[in-house]
Amino acid sequence: MTVILYWGDDDFAIAKAVTAIQQSSLDPAWTSFNYEKVLPDRENAAVAALDSAMTPPFGTGKRLVWLADTNLMQQCSEQLLAELERTLPQIPATTVLLLTSKNKPDGRLKSTKTIQKYANVQEFGLIPPWKTEELSQRVQIVAKELGLKLTPDAVQLVAESVGNNTRQLYLELDKLQLLAGGEGQQIDRVMVASLVVANTQNSLQLAAAIRQGDVGTALHLITELINHNEPALKIVATLVGQFRTWLWVKMLLEAGEKDDRVIATTAGLGNPKRLFFIKQELQSTTADRLAASLPKLLDLEFNLKRGAETTSTLQIHAIELCQIFRS
Repeated sequence: MTVILYWGDDDFAIAKAVTAIQQSSLDPAWTSFNYEKVLPDRENAAVAALDSAMTPPFGTGKRLVWLADTNLMQQCSEQLLAELERTLPQIPATTVLLLTSKNKPDGRLKSTKTIQKYANVQEFGLIPPWKTEELSQRVQIVAKELGLKLTPDAVQLVAESVGNNTRQLYLELDKLQLLAGGEGQQIDRVMVASLVVANTQNSLQLAAAIRQGDVGTALHLITELINHNEPALKIVATLVGQFRTWLWVKMLLEAGEKDDRVIATTAGLGNPKRLFFIKQELQSTTADRLAASLPKLLDLEFNLKRGAETTSTLQIHAIELCQIFRS
């Protein structure tokens, strides 16, 4: 495609995709002539990128124009929209116009519709940390890309260790690749445990500590999460997602539902086999306690959004949540 749009909050994945485009489009001998990155602080950045995209490349290879961190899909003047509508259909096959944005395109805007009409659009979003099946699938995809063979237990441990950190995922799998050598050796859980750096202070562990009423562990995990610069609202989002899943499963179990597929579908679980572990986790609690936790979590989110001090607010609400499960 002549026009490409990458958007999402997974900066590392976008950077890898941009590198791949550079390698496939540019002749290294002519890169300085045919590659231009247009930053958002440049005056009339979008117009400059469109004008540059219409310029034929020098020498061999294609011209690559990268309009970085653009907000064309969030706001666009009528004049700029007209320029888009005029230029995008005319961009020569010898040019690649790449647009990147952290924000989701606003589908209501004419500029978004125009860009989507002519562009190859791809999303690079971070997987929510509570979607463990998707995290495991991501590990499998990257492992296959690198030519690694991982046992199911190894895949699970890698996913648990790195969460949704794509940069760390590639780093850890690169280390495992060196450990396995070039002989196609299968990597098991023991090999992963011996080498992969586990980010043990994660929000899912915090959810488990709260469910167990373990105040000390919960407070320790909050401290570690903050020290690792984990955004408070992201922590809360993970907790809300996890407790909602637990609540759905427990409500269905208490209602007498026995079909794991029905429970998995209703609770939003992609893998019904995961229910075996969730059922074990929920043996010592009730749907009433899980339901009582959600208003507390929503209150926590509200307070944080109003600007409450992060660490103390998380700690106070964690103690209150733990009390629900200790009563």
